[in-house]
Amino acid sequence: MIITRSPLRISLGGGGTDLPSYYRRHGGFLMAAAIDRYVYVSILRPFKEGVYLKYSQIESVRSVGEVRHPIIREALLMQELRTPQIEITTIADIPAGTGLGSSGSFTTALLRALFAHRKKHILSGALAEMACHIEIDRLGEPVGKQDQYIAAYGGLTAFTFHEDDTVTSEPLKISIETVFNLEDSLLLFFTGFSRSAGDILKDQHVRSQKNDSEMLDNLHYIKDLGYRSRDALENGDLAKFGGLMDEHWQHKRKRSQGMSNDAIDDWYRLAMDNGALGGKLVGAGGGGFLMFLAKDAALLRNAMHRSGLEEVRFRFDYEGTKVLLS
Repeated sequence: MIITRSPLRISLGGGGTDLPSYYRRHGGFLMAAAIDRYVYVSILRPFKEGVYLKYSQIESVRSVGEVRHPIIREALLMQELRTPQIEITTIADIPAGTGLGSSGSFTTALLRALFAHRKKHILSGALAEMACHIEIDRLGEPVGKQDQYIAAYGGLTAFTFHEDDTVTSEPLKISIETVFNLEDSLLLFFTGFSRSAGDILKDQHVRSQKNDSEMLDNLHYIKDLGYRSRDALENGDLAKFGGLMDEHWQHKRKRSQGMSNDAIDDWYRLAMDNGALGGKLVGAGGGGFLMFLAKDAALLRNAMHRSGLEEVRFRFDYEGTKVLLS
């Protein structure tokens, strides 16, 4: 049996500039952090020929082309299995559709497991790019490259997305003290809303391709905020970073009418009145997790708990997508 795991992620600045519709013309930049909440994939060879899948559904088919799960189907097709005899199971610490990059984490975990199943190794950069190829090129999803890359690499990492589709990764140059303070100050609360990011991302993709000036100006500004956020973290200035998070959110919510709603806006105001320096929805928007940088974590936790939001505590992950058992 092969077991792999891949971390989920939080965005730290510049999110949205990793979509091909933007970076292929203007270049993109963002920071992300992998967290110790994971997607797991196991692979084994069953006694009978066929493809056996266990995720939120159960599939049992004779050929790869019959597989309904699009990512698994495309990943298996790329393996060119002549006579498939494989069983794949996946579980996750946190459900999909909550803004933590689960699709990219799943794809990297699946590919790592398939390579290990064939006694092969793949480097993190190639793993991330193959995962992007499946989701963006083969399936035509309107997603960016952030999720796949931070899942593959782990850590607190800055990514530059070049116009020629290459990606440069660089660990953030921050002190251990700043890392610990950041871990203690970042708080995640589940809104109770799960959503597909597809509609919001598709709108951004279409408007970017049409050179919509409002969308492009917004993304240019978000990219600049990403650079400024990196500087604040590398200088150990968490108060400034919190202010930039708030500035980021105010611009991000202008990107789409579906980015926020009345309940999310109320929770955000409550947090800002009770110990938060800044915050935002993690992911494309519309639901999932609210993340705040807290000046007073106890005050913020109490306020959010009284409003009915559940906190998910986390630490950073530095291992990225890895094989746990082979």
